[in-house]
Amino acid sequence: MVQTDFTRMRCPVARSMSVLGERWALLVLREAFYGTTRFDAFERNLGIAPNILSARLARLVEHGLLERVPAESGGRHSYRLTEKGRDFFPAYVALKRWADRWMTDPEGPPVLLVEAATGTEVVSPPLTGSSGTALAPEDVRPRPGPGAGAAMRARFGGTEAMRHD
Repeated sequence: MVQTDFTRMRCPVARSMSVLGERWALLVLREAFYGTTRFDAFERNLGIAPNILSARLARLVEHGLLERVPAESGGRHSYRLTEKGRDFFPAYVALKRWADRWMTDPEGPPVLLVEAATGTEVVSPPLTGSSGTALAPEDVRPRPGPGAGAAMRARFGGTEAMRHD
């Protein structure tokens, strides 16, 4: 069976899945969001084989979500989130919120995210519309964006612009 090459798709979501869709990628990012920076700590916290971890870290560096930072003392380097990697944090928190609701054991989530300054739990708010009410999938309509080709315009309404009222 031939796998689809998501990197060549026009859809940015599909292209992002080529980087983030591998099962270890989000867990490596989770660890980076939790403050992990060293290879041995990633390995220990994830229980991942070193060769797999090395490949995943290299891929996240290659795609600009993490950067390798040389050690000041001449020791081993560390990994740090880039702006691109940090920009994924709200998506991670939304995924964690969903997972904490639907995939957690009866005793509750093993990790809570709390605001460092106050100790208050961080929550991912629901999507809301312009009126402030929660949006469900049926309340949203896709429209062609500025990068849409002819097929996308035909699929989602030609050249009709999004309403802003």
